[in-house]
Amino acid sequence: MNLVVLTGNLAGEPTKSYTNSNMAVTKFTIAVNRISRREGGDTADFIRVTVFDKQAENVERYLRKGSKVGVEGRIQTGSYEKDGKTVYTTDVIANRVEFLESKRDSENRDGGFSGGQFSGPADNHDYAPAPAPTPKQPDDQAKLPGGFDEINDDDMPF
Repeated sequence: MNLVVLTGNLAGEPTKSYTNSNMAVTKFTIAVNRISRREGGDTADFIRVTVFDKQAENVERYLRKGSKVGVEGRIQTGSYEKDGKTVYTTDVIANRVEFLESKRDSENRDGGFSGGQFSGPADNHDYAPAPAPTPKQPDDQAKLPGGFDEINDDDMPF
């Protein structure tokens, strides 16, 4: 099974191009935090991501450097020759990209809209912003999912 799920922030601006068949391809890099006990703190891995079709259009249109995203996809390795040497590559081919910040947070960062939730399989063309959450009533705020008021240790299966 080749499955990867990542959460991080765009390390630069996404770049869009088109295939010979006029399909959009957007590439971007995300910085993903990694806990490193040896190095005395957190570090980041910079992971290249490629997304296709309608999601590629949306990523290029709405995301900017610093945008928080979730990516689900697969790892793809490859290689090419440069100056007589073989260069090996590792990329994530995204099936799904979720925008993980609100429109307000995005506007505060860069002064323009780059929020919304356009997610789903890469071949799905029915993209729409996620519906706005309905306001919670005071009674709903005290309850946990499933209608429980609280969870006791006796309720846990382990």
